[in-house]
Amino acid sequence: MREIMLLKQGEMVLKGLNRRGFEEKLMGNAKRRLKKYGHFKVYTRQSATYVEPLDDDCDFEGAWEAMCKLFGVVGLSRACSCEKDKDAIVACAKEYLGDKLSAAKTFKVETKRADKSFPMNSIQLSQYVGGELDDAYPNLTAEMHDPELVVHVEVRDYEAFVHADPEEGAGGLPIGVGGRALSLLSGGIDSPVASWMIAKRGVIVDMIHFYSYPYTSPEAKEKVLDLARLLVPYTGKQCVHVVPFTKIQEELRRSCPEERFTILMRRFMMRIACRVAEKNGFSALVTGESVGQVASQTLEAMACTNAVCTVPVLRPLVGMDKEEIVRISRKIGTFETSILPYEDCCTVFTPKHPRTKPKLEELVEAEKALDIEALVEEAVAGIERVMLEL
Repeated sequence: MREIMLLKQGEMVLKGLNRRGFEEKLMGNAKRRLKKYGHFKVYTRQSATYVEPLDDDCDFEGAWEAMCKLFGVVGLSRACSCEKDKDAIVACAKEYLGDKLSAAKTFKVETKRADKSFPMNSIQLSQYVGGELDDAYPNLTAEMHDPELVVHVEVRDYEAFVHADPEEGAGGLPIGVGGRALSLLSGGIDSPVASWMIAKRGVIVDMIHFYSYPYTSPEAKEKVLDLARLLVPYTGKQCVHVVPFTKIQEELRRSCPEERFTILMRRFMMRIACRVAEKNGFSALVTGESVGQVASQTLEAMACTNAVCTVPVLRPLVGMDKEEIVRISRKIGTFETSILPYEDCCTVFTPKHPRTKPKLEELVEAEKALDIEALVEEAVAGIERVMLEL
């Protein structure tokens, strides 16, 4: 019995003449993630990508978990391959799914016949396999509408496959087909979700974090790096650019009106992030902003931060409410780390009454008291870069 994984492609199948490039990127991403789990063969045929262990030492469970987080895969199944023969398919189902067949009360068989030269059509093969299994397992009753167990049969070009209980994949597009972006990563719930959502569209994402030691602790910085590590199984290897931000915040507190502190700080973050993006070939910034969530996320405030940007700013959470964001955070495994009680730089020197509808001309006037270029250059020069690998 030979167990493999079947990875089902989603919107990639609609890419026309570009489709092969998407498939190559998906296979390359799969191979990199599988390296630590042993020797696997990865190939694509007829809109499915196959992951086949090449020796008994492969960590199949670890590889399965890695493939569940692979963008570009809409669904995946553990499957057993067999000869393209109706009786071989029945025997394979009995051997591979015997425990499930013995435990279930109702079942049905669903067949997909990609190889149109197979002598039975999909309905005929389903009826044949279903009849044989019904005879072999007295506990089973055929149920077409809401069965406890669905036996999936796929007849493809070289082999047939039998599987059950397919799982939902990560979806989206393979990492690397959508360009590169730099994501502003705080220690909160929103920014890891925003980073994940952009990566899901095939974008290579690196992170930038603003660190205000000693006002924020080394533990707070490590929390952010932990969040980035939790995203690596989805995003692939990434670099976290850690920006020393203390001097800028102290200069703002010393020289600027308190009620404008938050939005002025945000404008400096965007200036620095744009500088890093331009130097490193990123086409856009990514933020976790959602309209109206905090004072710096009103439409007026976002317009004022956009005014200093030299690259596009992507805000994938902009129309989402907190419950939706938290739900995704739990799904991708970042929520518990995000809520650890460590401060981030956005909470340092927070004004009691921040301006929610700032005026751009007032901010420009306030910034005249600062040497903006020197502060930005010093911060960029002091960046620490942390590489995170798969």
